[in-house]
Amino acid sequence: MSALFLGIETPGTGTHPASWRRPDSRAEDLFTAKYWTEVVTTAETLGFDAVFLPDSFALQEGGPEVVRGRLDAVAVAARTAPLTRRIGLVPQVPVTHTEPFHVSKAIAALDFASLGRAGWEVTVSTRDTEAAAFGRKEIQDAAALWHEADEAVEVVTRLWDSWEDDAEIRDVPTGRFIDRDRLHYIDFEGDNFSVKGPAITPRSPQGQPIVTVRADDPSSNGIAVHRADLIRITAPDLATAATHRFALRAALADTGRDPDAVRVLLDLPVHLADSIAGALADVAELDRWAAGIGQRAAAGTDRSAAGVSAVELRHVGTVIELDHLLGEIARSGIDGVVLRPLALHATLSALTAHRAPTATSAAQLTLRDRLGLPRPVSRYAAGAAL
Repeated sequence: MSALFLGIETPGTGTHPASWRRPDSRAEDLFTAKYWTEVVTTAETLGFDAVFLPDSFALQEGGPEVVRGRLDAVAVAARTAPLTRRIGLVPQVPVTHTEPFHVSKAIAALDFASLGRAGWEVTVSTRDTEAAAFGRKEIQDAAALWHEADEAVEVVTRLWDSWEDDAEIRDVPTGRFIDRDRLHYIDFEGDNFSVKGPAITPRSPQGQPIVTVRADDPSSNGIAVHRADLIRITAPDLATAATHRFALRAALADTGRDPDAVRVLLDLPVHLADSIAGALADVAELDRWAAGIGQRAAAGTDRSAAGVSAVELRHVGTVIELDHLLGEIARSGIDGVVLRPLALHATLSALTAHRAPTATSAAQLTLRDRLGLPRPVSRYAAGAAL
C-alpha cells in the first residue's frame, strides 16, 4: 500500500465524555439519521478511507451527565451506504452474546448495500450488565471471551464462503435459481458453537468483508494475528508503534500467514483547533467539565469514556501539524491511522476548513481494493487452496 490508509472512528459526539457539552457537538441530533449520514458523508468528502463505528451492548459508564445510549452500528452503516461511494464502513459487532450466523448475514448484507465497502470490527462483551441484558450466561474472563470470539470469526468467515461466487445461476428454462452443488455445509464444531450452514445470504461483493481486531492485550493479540485483515494498535510514540507492527508481522509469518496481506493501523486520539493554544484550552475545558461529573479518572484510563490513555500517542493542535505527524507515521512504516476525535464535530469542522474536498473517482472500489488486498476465493470452491 503506497499511501497511508486513513480512517476515523465516530463515537457519538466524541471520545471525551464531556464532548457533548460543547456548543458545536450537535448532541441534540445524536439519535437521528441525519446526524450520522452527515458525519459519514463529511468523512468521505474529506478523503477518509474508512469510518469505524463503535458499538456495545452496555450503556456508557458515568452519571446522567454523560451521553447515555447508542444506535446500532450495523444499522447506521447500512443507512449511510447508499449515500456514499468510496468510504469503507466498519461497524463494531460484539460476538459474546451474538450468534455468528446473525453476524455473518448482517455484515454480508452491508457488503451488498455498500457495493463491497463493508468491514467488521470484532469486539467482546466484558461487563456484568451486558451478560444480565441477555441472561444466558455469566460474565467470562478475557481468555474465554477471546477464545469464543476466535470461534465466532471462524464460523462467520466459513459462512461467507459457503456460497461459491457462481452459485446463483438463475436458469429460467430449468427453473433453478441456485446450483445446489455450489452451496456448502460448513459443519463447524467447537467449544462454543455448532453450526452446519450454509448461509442464507449469497457470497457478497468482497467475498470476505474486511475483519478488524484491536490488538490490545495478549488475549486479543492472538485472534488479531490469526484472523484479522486489519489490526488496530495503540502506542505512546512512533518508535513503539513501529516495533509493535514489526512484532505483529513476525507473528503473522510464524502462523503461516502472509504479513503483506494484513494492515496495521495506529489509533490516534486528536483534537483540532486554529492554534495549539486554542486546542489545549479546548481540551482543558473538556477535562474540567469531566472532573465536575466525576469522570477525570476515566479520562486517563477508560477507552470507552475519554478514549485517551495516559500512554497513548495523541495530537492536540492544528490541521497543519496533524498533516506533518501523518507524514512521520507514513515514513515509520505504519500502514495507516485511525483518528479518534475527542470532539467529533470540532475535528470535522477543522478539517473541512483546511482541506479541499476529495474528488470522487468514477471507479467503484471495494474496501479490499482500497487496502490493496486481493479478493479471496471461497475455501469450498473446487481447486481452492486449503
